[in-house]
Amino acid sequence: MEKVSPAQISMLTAYDYSFAKIFDEAGVDILLVGDSLGNVVLGYETTREVTMADMVHHTKAVARGTKRALVVADMPFGAMKNAVANAKELVKAGAEAVKIEGIKEIKGIKGIIKNNIPVMGHLGVLPQTAKEYKVQHSREIIEQAKILEQAGVFAIVLELVDPEIAKQVTRAVKIPTIGIYSGPHCDGQVLVSYDMLGLYPKAPKQVKKYVDLKTEIEKAVKKFIKSL
Repeated sequence: MEKVSPAQISMLTAYDYSFAKIFDEAGVDILLVGDSLGNVVLGYETTREVTMADMVHHTKAVARGTKRALVVADMPFGAMKNAVANAKELVKAGAEAVKIEGIKEIKGIKGIIKNNIPVMGHLGVLPQTAKEYKVQHSREIIEQAKILEQAGVFAIVLELVDPEIAKQVTRAVKIPTIGIYSGPHCDGQVLVSYDMLGLYPKAPKQVKKYVDLKTEIEKAVKKFIKSL
């Protein structure tokens, strides 16, 4: 994916056929089968509880509903112990690329890329290992981005990165940056779909809700009950 102008790339999480089809037809560029499904779909406390079986199951569903968007699947916690085999399993399920958090598993990242599987990087707050969610101000993120670019990743998600640092990262690498709560200077933006649609009650404070579907669904359900 070539470098583009700021905020041109749109990316949303998708976990099932129906939402994937809606997002795809609406024109979203990238659908991320995020391990956030552990929180918003499966009711887990953390994303660390998500298994490869969970990811494969939901990736298959999303792939069935997608015709034009790029489908990217998260490598779940622990999956890098058998990096290439697990990446291949996600591709077999319908993913066209995988996303990997951090740079500690750089050897595994390179191995996956050598096997012709595109990799999206992820820097800043890393949900699989983060103890707290706060804005990241470290300039090390700039160097980490360069390391990922040299390893061959095709894009990098920047999560909760200080906007000025995110701006510098975007300028420092030739591959696209996709921000989540990292300011307006990235090449694209990603959101957890359940957060922006108002479906997840524990959404971060900084989330911009584009609609309150929870309230609308509750109204519809109450209408149904009253109609009986």
